[in-house]
Amino acid sequence: MSASGGGKAIIAALAANAGIAVAKFVGFVITGSSSMLAESVHSVADTGNQGLLLLGRKRAKRAATPEHPFGFGRDRFFYSFVVALLLFSLGSVFAIYEGIHKLSSHEELTSPIVAVVILVVAIVLEGFSFRTAVHESRELKGDATWWGFIRQSVNPELPVVLLEDTGALIGLVLALGGVGLSTLTGEPIWDAVGTICIGVLLGVIAVILIVETKSLLIGEGASPPLVRTITDSLVGGPVERVIHLRTQYLGPEELLVAAKIAVSSSLPTEVVAEAIDNAEARLRAAVPEARLVYLEPDLDRSDAGPVDEALDPTPAEPR
Repeated sequence: MSASGGGKAIIAALAANAGIAVAKFVGFVITGSSSMLAESVHSVADTGNQGLLLLGRKRAKRAATPEHPFGFGRDRFFYSFVVALLLFSLGSVFAIYEGIHKLSSHEELTSPIVAVVILVVAIVLEGFSFRTAVHESRELKGDATWWGFIRQSVNPELPVVLLEDTGALIGLVLALGGVGLSTLTGEPIWDAVGTICIGVLLGVIAVILIVETKSLLIGEGASPPLVRTITDSLVGGPVERVIHLRTQYLGPEELLVAAKIAVSSSLPTEVVAEAIDNAEARLRAAVPEARLVYLEPDLDRSDAGPVDEALDPTPAEPR
């Protein structure tokens, strides 16, 4: 699955969340709503998160060094992981704490209509950000489900923005419901309940992101369909089969491929060297993200041989 794209979605989310955060804080100061405060902190955290995602994309473009010979592509995975941690700590934990505090304080809302107007405007702005993220993700998603795209995408930013925007929209609806019920019933407890629900929602999203980005950060290989494509492209001419194959993403758009390929024992060295060059050329044409390729020739000592688990077409357990 391609890993390009995501820049427009990040910038759209950054612009939307920055404006929404200011509006929500103004609404909190006027109304005293804990839901508004929780949503304000949520938007501030999201704004910082998008800034971190942009920083990660910039730092990942640095050239390789002797100390980091494979480059810095994993910076994008690292900053996405940091974003997930911040979403949990600044968003979820704070919202739950504020909601519990509001349950015991019983502070009534003032000027709730202001909060309602701000929340409605925020829903429109978040909807624009969400629409941009969906548009950028649709081409990369292909035939996969949205959940499958979030689970299997090697682009760390788009799943983060998609889940953040989804959480923001649902959180705004929860905040709107809390403020509305508190206004209609005269019971500020509903505002506190809405705040706690926002915190739980953000916690669930944060945990999903932490699990997914951790898998990329520690090193993830190509998907089974891509492994089959790699294997098929390597086989041809003097290359009889792939004996052993290992892949790992060094960044969203940089795949390391290391393979042991079987050749006939009767071939001269020059022919073997040419066969390796041709196999590498076929692989790069079929899989452009295969930036680093290491091929080792070996003798095919059996007709079938044991099946390397990396070549097994059976899909791996989802991470």
